[in-house]
Amino acid sequence: MREKILKVLRNYDLDRVKIGTLGSHSALNILKGAKDEGFETVCICRSRERIIYESFGVADEIVEVEDFNDLLNESLQERLIKNNVILIPHGSFNAYLGQLDKIKVPFFGNRELMIWETDRFKQRKWLEMAGLKMPRSLKPEEIDRIAIVKYHGAMGGRGYFLVANREDFYEKFEKLKGEGIVKSLSDVEIQEYIVGANVYFSFFYSPMNERVELISIDRRYEAIDGIGRVPAEIQIRSRIFPSYTVIGNFPVVLRESLLAKALESAKSVVDVSKEIAYPGIVGPFCLETVFDENAEMYVFEISARIVAGTNVGIPSSPYSYILWGEHMYMGRRIAREIKIAIEKDALGEIVY
Repeated sequence: MREKILKVLRNYDLDRVKIGTLGSHSALNILKGAKDEGFETVCICRSRERIIYESFGVADEIVEVEDFNDLLNESLQERLIKNNVILIPHGSFNAYLGQLDKIKVPFFGNRELMIWETDRFKQRKWLEMAGLKMPRSLKPEEIDRIAIVKYHGAMGGRGYFLVANREDFYEKFEKLKGEGIVKSLSDVEIQEYIVGANVYFSFFYSPMNERVELISIDRRYEAIDGIGRVPAEIQIRSRIFPSYTVIGNFPVVLRESLLAKALESAKSVVDVSKEIAYPGIVGPFCLETVFDENAEMYVFEISARIVAGTNVGIPSSPYSYILWGEHMYMGRRIAREIKIAIEKDALGEIVY
């Protein structure tokens, strides 16, 4: 697949490269960053979201589609290729498309690692190979503590739920099965629930600079956060079944001493990525972690592309500003890497 993409790239006019993405998730971030670095931008969006990109003026061209799956159409791909477009993938590429191998438009990053991301068992293998501390993965009969049940793929926390014990799990799982949300146990992963502070680290691996960069840190604002407004007595009587659907994000500044473990973990993840899917991580990735009461860090997920939490870092976070000495955020950092690669005639090293 990579050789096919490089063949397409060889016909690009590198003086007229445009940056494009789907109008969703972190598109404002990506498109604004591209414009800040002097690129023309293309936004592929549905009619109901068009108003967003028109209102913020970040798209030089808006390509309206009925459905994001239209990106799989040969005619649209040919149009993007003719216009020298490099696509920047985000969570919606996994959530709505899935068939990344059918897109022959060059991607910034490693689409094979995005496929790894959608499989929680592969995720665990990757993180374990990197030597990271993770919550225990449990079978239903092993649930002897609070656990969280998750689905595969990029779903923004939608449908995740907590269980108190194995009986609680089977009751809730059978309810979901009856509603057609799941078919079998292979559709879910059960993780030990670590009580602590959730912290999401957004890193950037730069092949051009050969370094891992911490760009921003955030935490999520989730639907379940509203449960604290409901008295415990009412919660019990009403049998509320809250979920972890992500509504937004908050910026976080971490205790400085805790940064060492996060940076070490990021470098290990990058090293392993080169073994499992050449050329490894290119550009943004996120380590989703929780710190317990002893400030011990557990990594429970990885995202192998830009995450929506990086939006809190526009125009810069404390970390990106310290590193770059200027306003720098993930969308702009992506565009800067593409710009440097074009100048070095090394664009083939950062696209897949």
